[in-house]
Order: sequence, then structure tokens, then C-alpha cells
Amino acid sequence: MGSLTVDNGNIYPEVYRRLGFKELKKGASRTPRVLTLLSSILEKAVEKNEKLRETSETKDVTVFHALRAPAISIWQYIDRIFKYSYCSPACFVIAHIYMDRFLEQTCVRLTALNVHRLLITSVMLAAKFNDDAFFNNAYYAKVGGITTTELNRLEMKFLFTLDFRLQVNLNTFGTYCYQLEKETSEALEVERLIKACRTEESWSNNDDSTACAPTVAR
Repeated sequence: MGSLTVDNGNIYPEVYRRLGFKELKKGASRTPRVLTLLSSILEKAVEKNEKLRETSETKDVTVFHALRAPAISIWQYIDRIFKYSYCSPACFVIAHIYMDRFLEQTCVRLTALNVHRLLITSVMLAAKFNDDAFFNNAYYAKVGGITTTELNRLEMKFLFTLDFRLQVNLNTFGTYCYQLEKETSEALEVERLIKACRTEESWSNNDDSTACAPTVAR
């Protein structure tokens, strides 16, 4: 059982607050911001790799690859796992770290065919290692929409690929949180620029200036 919790350390306290760790209480209906940011990062990675996969002659296939991409989006899948697994928000950051370790070891690209299975496996392992209470594999399999036998196989493959390195120190955890928080800052900046452009347009409907266009289109 791990002992990593965001309440234990003084690393990046403001980052933790902005990601929604501190405000979450039992029974709260608000979704921690970290989940939205994680889904955004994964969606961007998948979108980029799907384009590369279309032009690549070699196809990396592992036990995590589905025959077809699930209909449920990455965000919906993350939200479902959080809603029904009752694991701490920190588990999703840890799961992100685990996924990066797995991808580095295998040189596999994150795609629409493997991201969901990698997610449910890594979150389950993060909950087992970090949280005080967690469900069994059969329950996580039901949440993830796969069979218990399949999840057992995925878990073993994941663990052996990582050489059972599930420990995450506070420095690594804080660094990943900082990177996620940067996504928040950049997203808010873009949102402010969009609002500024809309305000400018409302001031002068006849102005054909496109000064804001290059920034908003990034």
C-alpha cells in the first residue's frame, strides 16, 4: 500500500488547489479539474498518434489494443471510472505516470484502440497502491466495460512491463501536477483572448480587423 497523498507534502500547494484536490469532499458533486485536464492531454496525444498511424506501415499491437475503438470518449470514460470507483483524484495523476512509464518501456503509441484499456488498468493499480480502500478486479472490469479475465491479463502485462515499479515519489507527483496545471493556465489564457476578441467585435461590428485571429486559431 502506498502512502502518497496531496495532504502530506508542501510541494506545489497552490497547484494542488487549482487542480481541485483540496476542495473535494465526500459526497461532493463537483468534478476535480485534474480529470478534465488529463482527458484533454490524452485526447491530444491520441489525435496526434492516430494521424501518424494512418501513414505508418508498421502497426504496434499489444494486449491493450481493441479490435475497434470504443464509442465512449476518453473524458466520459475517465468520468465513469471516477464516479464508480470512488478512488482519490490523485490516482489519476499516478495513473498518468504509470501510463507514461508503460509507453516508454514498450515504445507503443497511445491510440483510440488502447487508451481505454490502459486507463482502467493504470487507475486500478494506482488505487490499489495508493488508496486505503479499493474494489476487486471484477468490479473494476465492470466499470471499464471488459471481462474480469481480460483485466487480470492486462494487469499482469502492465505490472511486468513496469517491472512492478509502482512507487511514485512526491517530487515526480508534483512535477506531473505542475504540468497539468500549466494546461489550465494556457487554456484560461486562450479563453481570455477569445472573450477579448468577442468584446472587441461587440464594440465595432463594422470593423473587419482580424488582429485576434492568429492567436485564437493556435
